[in-house]
Amino acid sequence: MKLWEGRFENPTAANADGFNDSLPFDKKLWKEDIAASVAHATMLGKQKIISQTETEKITDGLRAVYTDIESGKLEIAGAEDIHSFVENELVKRIGDAGKKLHTARSRNDQVATDFRLYARKAFEKTAHSLARLVTSLCGLAEKGLDFIMPGYTHLRKAQPMCAGHFWNAYSEMFLRDLDRIHGSAERANVMPLGSGALAGTSYPIDRSMTARLLGFEKPCENSLDGVSDRDFVCEYLFDGSLIMTHLSRLCEDMILYSTEEFGFIEIPDEYSTGSSIMPQKKNPDVCELTRGKTGRVYGHLTAMLTLLKALPLAYDKDLQEDKEAFFDAETQVLNCVNIMAEMLEHVAFKPERAAVAAESEFCCATDVADYLAKKGVPFRDAHAVTGKIVRDCIAKGATLQSMTYEEYKSYDAHFDKDIVQTVKAKNCADARTSFGGASAASVKNNLQSIKQRLEKYTG
Repeated sequence: MKLWEGRFENPTAANADGFNDSLPFDKKLWKEDIAASVAHATMLGKQKIISQTETEKITDGLRAVYTDIESGKLEIAGAEDIHSFVENELVKRIGDAGKKLHTARSRNDQVATDFRLYARKAFEKTAHSLARLVTSLCGLAEKGLDFIMPGYTHLRKAQPMCAGHFWNAYSEMFLRDLDRIHGSAERANVMPLGSGALAGTSYPIDRSMTARLLGFEKPCENSLDGVSDRDFVCEYLFDGSLIMTHLSRLCEDMILYSTEEFGFIEIPDEYSTGSSIMPQKKNPDVCELTRGKTGRVYGHLTAMLTLLKALPLAYDKDLQEDKEAFFDAETQVLNCVNIMAEMLEHVAFKPERAAVAAESEFCCATDVADYLAKKGVPFRDAHAVTGKIVRDCIAKGATLQSMTYEEYKSYDAHFDKDIVQTVKAKNCADARTSFGGASAASVKNNLQSIKQRLEKYTG
């Protein structure tokens, strides 16, 4: 039976029933619905709104329903939504006492509470997965402390850097994602139950008690807001979208750096696929799929913001569309973060290839200009001299490393014999000792800082 059918003379059309029903997806909230119902019934009994006997019947009945669903004995089907299913099943088992469960609540505050309980777990799982991902990146950064690679701007070789600097950059991004997830989780941890349909209730309920039983920080302070807003859904979708952005960038770099043209890393066979026609192929499908799924999560965020932008207060059926977006985004984010964390534990860095690349294409040119500037030459003049050196090297097929001291001296009298060592890629990288810089020493300090900040979330 429908919880609202008393007012209607005619049943809803079969097609309308199917159009309205949310059970196919909101059944995912069954644990949360039962937990919130147990807490609500307990509070009703404590406040003497229902008798203690009724409270015990209701809570025992709900726990029995929970056990039967969990064991597979009871199939979730045949109702409009998960709330109707649980209540109808309870009434079947305990009779009229079950009909009192819905005293002092509405499906509006019920679903909002269930959803926040679910979201709380989603935030927690996402945070845990992110922590593992950062740990995997730290492992690669640790291995990269002794190696160099080129850094890029505009996808052109720019300056040499300690290889660990690359992996630490992504750790910093995902640590900020972790911070955002925790902040969003704190804001979501507010209980709507007791808001009723929109205006609260005339029953002497104790919302603080129910909040404590369910582990919420507090009840929401405005019943209208409590049943109608889904900003916590938007926050998860936004946080998830940024996580996917950072994952997609990492995947793009890994796809590029694992190509034959770059050859800096090797993605393991276990996380690659081949071609049905080209026997030599080893494709980075995990990275490509992650990059592709990013747009899928973005779409859910856009859909949710669009859904909310013109909704009048309080509850509107439009909000039924919030769950599928959240559920799918959670699945995609967790799957992508988890597979990436796992794969990174097995990625191999190729230091020899990266080191050669770091000394090519005039990666050390900035250090030549800086060399002159440190000798007192105005930087703009030093930049111009270095540009001429690069131009002439290109014309002659030479490199900064192949030039002799005498050749450097011919361009500017400030060059000394140590310029030959200065332009070696490892020396260029190790010279960048500024805070947050790309030297091995700075990268090691950054890595220690990352691990310390990560401990805040991992203990």
